[in-house]
Amino acid sequence: MMTHETHQEIDQATFRQGMSNLGAAVNVITTDGAAGQAGFTASAVCSVTDSPPTLLVCLNRSASVFETFKCNRVLCVNTLAAHHAELSNIFGGKTPMSERFLRGKWSTLLTQAPVLEDALISFDCEVVQSMSVGSHDVLICQVKAMKQNQGMNALMYFNRAYCEPQPMN
Repeated sequence: MMTHETHQEIDQATFRQGMSNLGAAVNVITTDGAAGQAGFTASAVCSVTDSPPTLLVCLNRSASVFETFKCNRVLCVNTLAAHHAELSNIFGGKTPMSERFLRGKWSTLLTQAPVLEDALISFDCEVVQSMSVGSHDVLICQVKAMKQNQGMNALMYFNRAYCEPQPMN
């Protein structure tokens, strides 16, 4: 027998607490173009489809980098390795944009968005569509090129802290 619970509104704090238990890879999202160079740390990234290869990235419209990403229409999703916690904090904090790219070694692929040389994987993308949902824009990003490094664990975020995945026995 199935029981039905009554509908309850979920407030922002309750939702955020629930989301803290949804582990995610940590990424530095970068762009460069006519509007300038910018980057931010994000875990709100996921695959949409493999034909054509497409990701989605969520970006808060109140973020200082929002207009730069909106104007440039290209980005690179750099999935961080376990040793990148400090870099994640730099791109996720209040470090001035001019200083963020002084950390790490950067190159470019097809779109000219900055690619972190020792990222676990970098997805070089063109933003092909966007939609507003609540406080964020969901950017639909077609992957134009990729660069991958082997032999590293991903930097993960779970329960409001960085963690490294443990190998299975």
